[in-house]
Amino acid sequence: MSESSVGATSFAELDDLKSILAGEGCRFESRTVSEIRVGKQSFPLLIATIGSNAPDAPAIGFFGGVHGLERIGTQLILDYMRALLRRLEWDEQLHAQLNAVRLVFMPIVNPGGMWAGTRSNPNGVDLMRNAPQDAEGPVPFLAGGQRIGPWLPWYRGAGNGSMELESAALLAIVKQELMSRPLSFALDCHSGFGWGDSIWFPYARTVRHMMHFPEMYLLKTMFEQAYPHHAYIFEPQSHRYLLHGDLWDCAYDQTRAPNIFLPMTLELGSWRWIKKNPRQIFSRAGIFNPIKAHRTERVLRRHASFFEFLTRAAFASHRWLPQDDLRQQLLQRATEHWQHTTR
Repeated sequence: MSESSVGATSFAELDDLKSILAGEGCRFESRTVSEIRVGKQSFPLLIATIGSNAPDAPAIGFFGGVHGLERIGTQLILDYMRALLRRLEWDEQLHAQLNAVRLVFMPIVNPGGMWAGTRSNPNGVDLMRNAPQDAEGPVPFLAGGQRIGPWLPWYRGAGNGSMELESAALLAIVKQELMSRPLSFALDCHSGFGWGDSIWFPYARTVRHMMHFPEMYLLKTMFEQAYPHHAYIFEPQSHRYLLHGDLWDCAYDQTRAPNIFLPMTLELGSWRWIKKNPRQIFSRAGIFNPIKAHRTERVLRRHASFFEFLTRAAFASHRWLPQDDLRQQLLQRATEHWQHTTR
């Protein structure tokens, strides 16, 4: 438990989220989907929605704070929520988009871990290793998910078929708000891996291609054409490593055709923050978050374009979703582009 959490009944990101949702003129609909208990403390697991209520409207889910130490992902989502509220005061195009698209926000999936300053939830479970499926190949020792015990990192849980409250709540929201629609995206914001920023998509458990490989390739191509100077590495997560129990693999595999659900993970590369400020490696928070204020501001600025791109792509999905022969051509191109089918 971090020193800052001792005696505290809340934390900055949760206070910011509550402030946004309670603000004058707030257009978000919000609700508490669960209460997470940590000893005598209790923290709400909050979601907020905005936009179309039509059941067939495309939807985008923005998720953060799955790992409690990775505060920057939550801060990124909160900053986007604030920007939406300000833009709604004058942006007619945004109003038109939200008449046809639904946005879902779950900025703090692991409030108990964020309060305590731990990667895991209060039970010592790494939520992104907590789904029931096993990898179809060797995984990194410990980091790929382990069942030895919660005293070691990357603990998957007991393996008795039950999931942690936070993991089950996330999957329930995804099933209710996203997977049930003809088209939906999810963007889960993390930090801590690599020198650069990555956008990963399923699978994490296998090197096999996901069913919607052509759609993901086209989405990547469209983004690169619209924002040619972006710095993302856009690839299947299996190109980096395999792991047990990935929540997004689990959700994707439960989606039923003809619905299309495209989950992505935005992995903010934190190693360059450490390179520029080596002293922050001695702080657990510093391994996963920029410590200098100007670097935090830079992170908050540079990813808004991808958030907005997803909203526009959902709004105009009838113009780009591939069909028939084009889809087969895209599958071939995607396979050639991401030709590393084994690690």
